[in-house]
Amino acid sequence: MPLYSYRCTACDHDFEALVRSSDTPVCASCGSAALERKVARIAPDTKADKFLNTARRAAAAEGHFSNYSKAERSRI
Repeated sequence: MPLYSYRCTACDHDFEALVRSSDTPVCASCGSAALERKVARIAPDTKADKFLNTARRAAAAEGHFSNYSKAERSRI
């Protein structure tokens, strides 16, 4: 079941709901079925840290330490 964000046009209440395709959601606040589905934002990719760490290890293996801070260089 997908998670959707809704805004009730009757009471102006914003909420999220898990909705099956065959179900019609109702407002959690007033019970109205007059809802407007809101556009959801896309979640950011969380793999950026893995790519950064891989690039740093490759640079350190080649002897390039400029992408590390001074505090990080002392630990290497």
